[in-house]
Amino acid sequence: MQPIWAGGGGEHPVEVYSESSSNNPKLSPSYPQRVSLSFLTNQNSSRELKTSSNSHLDSQNNSSSDDKPSSWFLESDSEAETQSKEMASFDSRRSRLQKQKEPSSSSESSSRSSAEPSMAESANPPGGGKNTPPKDFVCPITTHLFDDPVTLETGQTYERKAIQEWLDRGNSNCPITRQRLHSTQLPKTNYVLKRLIASWKELNPNLIPIQFDSVSDQVMPSTSPNSVISQASMEGLVSELRIAITKLCTSEILTESEMAVLKIERFWKEANLDIEIQNLLTKPPVINGFVEILFNSVDSRVLTATVFLLSELGSRERAVIHTLTRVDSDVECIVALFKKGLLEAVVLIYLLRPSLNNLIEMEMVESLLTTIKKNNDSFVTMCLNPKSVSVFLLGRIMGNSEESYVSAIAQTVISSNGVESIIGSLEAEWAEERIAAVRILLQCMEEDGNCRNIVADKAELAPVLESFLGASDGERFEIVHFLSELVKLNRRTFNDQILQIIKDEGSFSTMHTLLVYLQTAPQDHCPILAALLLQLDLLEEPRKMSMYREEAIDTLISCLRNSAFPVAQVAAAETILGLQGRFSSSGKPLLKSILLKRAKLDKRYKSLVSRWSAETLEEEKAAEEWERKIAFVLASHEFGLLFEALAEGMKSRYVELSSACFVAATWLVHMLSVLPDTGVRGAARVCLLRRFVSIFRSAKDMDDRALSMLALSSFINDPEGLHDLTTHMKDIMRGLRELKKSSVMAIEMLKVLSEGNESSADLWNHKELVQVDCSMHGEVLSIVCLKNKIISGHSDGTIKVWTGKGSILHPIQEIREHSKAVTSLAVLQPGDKLYSGSLDRTIRVWSIGGEVMHCVQVHDMKDQIHNLAVANSISCFIPQGAGVKVQSWNGGSKLLNPSKYVKCLALQQGKLYCGCQDNSIQEIDLATGTLSNIQTGSRKLLGKSNPINSLQVHDGLIYSASTAIDGAGVKIWSTSNYSMVGSLPSTVDVRAMTVGSELIYLGCKGGLVEVWSRDNHNRVETLQTGNHGKLNCMTLDGDENVLVTGTSNGHIQAWGLI
Repeated sequence: MQPIWAGGGGEHPVEVYSESSSNNPKLSPSYPQRVSLSFLTNQNSSRELKTSSNSHLDSQNNSSSDDKPSSWFLESDSEAETQSKEMASFDSRRSRLQKQKEPSSSSESSSRSSAEPSMAESANPPGGGKNTPPKDFVCPITTHLFDDPVTLETGQTYERKAIQEWLDRGNSNCPITRQRLHSTQLPKTNYVLKRLIASWKELNPNLIPIQFDSVSDQVMPSTSPNSVISQASMEGLVSELRIAITKLCTSEILTESEMAVLKIERFWKEANLDIEIQNLLTKPPVINGFVEILFNSVDSRVLTATVFLLSELGSRERAVIHTLTRVDSDVECIVALFKKGLLEAVVLIYLLRPSLNNLIEMEMVESLLTTIKKNNDSFVTMCLNPKSVSVFLLGRIMGNSEESYVSAIAQTVISSNGVESIIGSLEAEWAEERIAAVRILLQCMEEDGNCRNIVADKAELAPVLESFLGASDGERFEIVHFLSELVKLNRRTFNDQILQIIKDEGSFSTMHTLLVYLQTAPQDHCPILAALLLQLDLLEEPRKMSMYREEAIDTLISCLRNSAFPVAQVAAAETILGLQGRFSSSGKPLLKSILLKRAKLDKRYKSLVSRWSAETLEEEKAAEEWERKIAFVLASHEFGLLFEALAEGMKSRYVELSSACFVAATWLVHMLSVLPDTGVRGAARVCLLRRFVSIFRSAKDMDDRALSMLALSSFINDPEGLHDLTTHMKDIMRGLRELKKSSVMAIEMLKVLSEGNESSADLWNHKELVQVDCSMHGEVLSIVCLKNKIISGHSDGTIKVWTGKGSILHPIQEIREHSKAVTSLAVLQPGDKLYSGSLDRTIRVWSIGGEVMHCVQVHDMKDQIHNLAVANSISCFIPQGAGVKVQSWNGGSKLLNPSKYVKCLALQQGKLYCGCQDNSIQEIDLATGTLSNIQTGSRKLLGKSNPINSLQVHDGLIYSASTAIDGAGVKIWSTSNYSMVGSLPSTVDVRAMTVGSELIYLGCKGGLVEVWSRDNHNRVETLQTGNHGKLNCMTLDGDENVLVTGTSNGHIQAWGLI
């Protein structure tokens, strides 16, 4: 049967490489090891051990305490110091256990002192006492006096039976020197040594040593708890134990060795812990015998007993651990048994004190989690609880490994439902286990914030707080970080409850303890520590003075300003973001998302905050109350000192720092508008206004611009702030115009800033970008802007495509497929098709999705097209004569409004609006054919007509432009009731018009362009085109930042809004 620890059927022998004795003379000696018969078939030696020239047992034992194993001890002094503290907790517990097992009467102590010599005593050097045999009289294999000594060619002497058994197992070298033997035939008995031993025994008649050949019958385990103690005196106990030890070390029969292990286990559990028994069992040969059982046994009871004994011995005698770690394969075997299901072996692994690298290489995370999830009743009672040890080892791995590896372990813990089991370790008696549990749970919460709710719901925090005083600085920070993460739940009321528990639980003042720690904590620990202290202080209504609060905020400001420590700066800024108190279900701060909502970017906010608590009323009230309290104490501290620190951080070259400071500053400035004025608004304005304007003007990210707009809105609401903004009005207005399509707040701010500044050129400035001469193609009759292109239609039938990038118009395509003037250009959404109407009686459909525009369809309208509007299934155009033609793309046509000569038209939402030569305006419902008069016509005055030259429909209003005979060049009508709702008192002859969301542009006969405000109907600017041709057409680009005009003398001109 294959040993449990072996994974590959015995085909791959375990090899352990060791340094030679010449290179490392202080290495402890090795001992002959038992090898299973099946294993011997494939390999001459089961394990290759380190050698030493020392053959004496005590010298072995003593040297082992100084030797260093090849790879399993700690790798550095720093790691050793770390583990020395870890072992201190265990040592104190071990001492208590030993005291519990010590006999209470002096008679028992006297009895033990008079018992026969232990194995350690039998190996003392000469001069140790008259009953102590010389070291040369003792066999290094059996540790007993020689009965039949034989001296090999290497000069080493052994008991004949013992060395014969060694050779019979296939070994051909000396057990001590490891030198190869030229002959395996044993020499004659060393009679000189034998006589010397006989003489010594005559002089010491009281010593009756147990001989190697005295091992006899097997001793079956007794079922009676008191059977061993009651069978014999202490002398008999030690005698029987010697027999079991001898069987363990020398028997070639596996079952005999297994029985010996069970016998030793029973002795250990039933007898009072005696130093002689411990000395007998901690000898290297005995430990190696136990290890051989681990290598070869398949009996789970025997393996458990072996691990139990090795753990008990190793916890009391460090030399045992040195013996185990001397050979790498021994440790590998123990780890393999643990991973195969012998969970108690984790205690022994812990006692071996492996280095961190070796812990990671063991790859036993899953086995550790299996052990952690087991009930304590599932384990044998040992010196340490396997579950506790597993939590400790897992915590050590997660606390010192690479981030990616820790993340993978945390995912494994969460996916295997191990979080709740680890939560239970927070209440453990062993402080190191509690701290390890804190470390594991902290990593799990950072990996998956959703498990934060489970921890917060089930964790007992009092034991965690009790661990704080005795912990190291690093462990204290882990505890503080853990508590800080717990108060990042997505329900404010729960966060307040946990903060109250942290404040009230424990046998000491939490706040005072945190304050003392804050004053000496490392710089990078301070922000999180200060934030927790501040939150605890604010559980009550903010008072005038609080040393906890003052110290906490001073620390945050100090960290923010410490440019020599960028890590602490970033941590402080991000900590302030979390103080606002609202978090997602995964524990991420929602401050930025909430500010975007307040900037009225609702769609963005909803996508970012989709999991906000369902209990809106109660939670929102609690959240608002907390936000006001925390914002008040932060903003009012030292008359706005925090604003100075945030302003400095916003200038940092570190993106993380500048971004976090920007959001934090935006929040606090915004909160000033809802908090009572304590005189800090001026400080905030002085520190931050210019910076906010700079970001608002230059930021490319929409969120950054929206946040800076929100901050500026707070200054606008303050009369002094509004006054300070006047020097930046130009930049602010430009930014607001760009944001008005995304945010209602931008429109509201534009209205506020426009009041009293209607005629200010600073608010509405246009700059000529470019002018090109296209007179070779005649008049520019139509023009449209599409994406980054400008498309113009000319009187000679040419269509030209221009790039709209930069300050120069570059012609990229010229098309001449119409035979006569292109009078109209129209784009149908989503903007991949262009329709051109011409006097050649055709409408052409152009594909404009690619780099080059090309015609995909031609419709013969059988009439000239003077003005064109298109929808999905129809086109409407002004023919040569009266009326308006509606043409289906399928071929059918109809003449509408036949009694009127239409000059211009507009099509919107199934309604056709006609501006006529007689100054009348009609609305035609294309679905029903119903015609409604908006403005009745007028007769010619002095033989001159007053036609409607341009008609635009925008946001439910109709804008009609004509000659300003009655003092209003543009009239504005409602599409709902056809009433006139306003007018523009322009006195010029308006020939073209385009309407934007804020401005109205009027193209005049003399080459002027008047710019009017849509809101207050005041003229804000007049643009000089520089030529005397009349303006035939004009259009705005998609962002309404560029105006493009076409004139009768063939010029195209572009103006930019600055």
